[in-house]
Amino acid sequence: MTNLQLLWFLLIGVLFSGFFFLEGFDFGIGMAVRFFAANRDERDVIIQTIGPHWDGNEVWLITAGGAMFASFPMWYASLFSGYYIVLFLILVALIFRGVSFEFRANMRTEAWRNFWEWAATIGSFCAAFLFGMMFTSMIQGVPLDKQGNMTGTFTTYVNWFSLVGGVAVSLLCFIHGLNFLRLKTSGELRQRAEKWSKVLYPVLLAGEVVFVILLYLTTDFFTKKPATTWSILIALVIFTLIAWWGAMASHDWASFLASGLSLISVVVLIFNGIFPRVMVGQNNVNSILIKNASSSPYTLHLMTILTFSILPIVLIYFIWSYWVFYKRLRSPKQAA
Repeated sequence: MTNLQLLWFLLIGVLFSGFFFLEGFDFGIGMAVRFFAANRDERDVIIQTIGPHWDGNEVWLITAGGAMFASFPMWYASLFSGYYIVLFLILVALIFRGVSFEFRANMRTEAWRNFWEWAATIGSFCAAFLFGMMFTSMIQGVPLDKQGNMTGTFTTYVNWFSLVGGVAVSLLCFIHGLNFLRLKTSGELRQRAEKWSKVLYPVLLAGEVVFVILLYLTTDFFTKKPATTWSILIALVIFTLIAWWGAMASHDWASFLASGLSLISVVVLIFNGIFPRVMVGQNNVNSILIKNASSSPYTLHLMTILTFSILPIVLIYFIWSYWVFYKRLRSPKQAA
């Protein structure tokens, strides 16, 4: 394995981390449109909190997929063909979630506004759930042949571990969204988000325990990398406890950053566990390794130059956009 191959494996992990940190609270806000808001005015405010950002946050996913295609074409081919149906459903969920915000604003009847609000909520939940299900099913080991072709059955994708992983990621995103709502609103909406967080964190901790047990039983993470796996899991629990403490003590920034770092910890756990593989085979002999899945050294070298030339500009834009829209939105009753 070369340094450039390792660098691009890490960069793809960073891109997925950025996606789940930023798009995670977008998914959570989307779920909150119908599950959390009490009336139409509150739903307006909730959607406004991510209005300037949600489409930009999705770019991290597109960039991660593009980077995977260019740097590890064999990984891309195996993952995207093997999980074609799951990724298709994720795409449908993202489309419905995306267009719902625009269509809802232009509907003249209450029935159609309700329809697109439910589209935002269901689309956000399904996208988060399917992402969690896909990645947790992937790390168990999938049926690969010697050419890297994946031929999965229904139970390859849908099993106890993948379902728990989907629920866990969905709950993490929902709580992350509530924490973002606490940052972006004041008055009754913020207070209610804090109350819900206090109730949901014990549920999340219980879910993390179940996830760890299934991770131990269904993957080779603890046998191949026990020290780093336990370290990351301990960090995940610590971040969850910090976020819970932030909800109890009304420290909004602490809760938001800690819940975001919890999502990043899940990504780090996955990338740490599969390394030096990119796809884990049920028969370990057929696992796809980083060194065998990458593009040519020249391609990786050129991509590295372009990436580090453009990346600072992109980061500056993201920071600027969040700075411009940093002010809190008032809940409807407070505004009245």
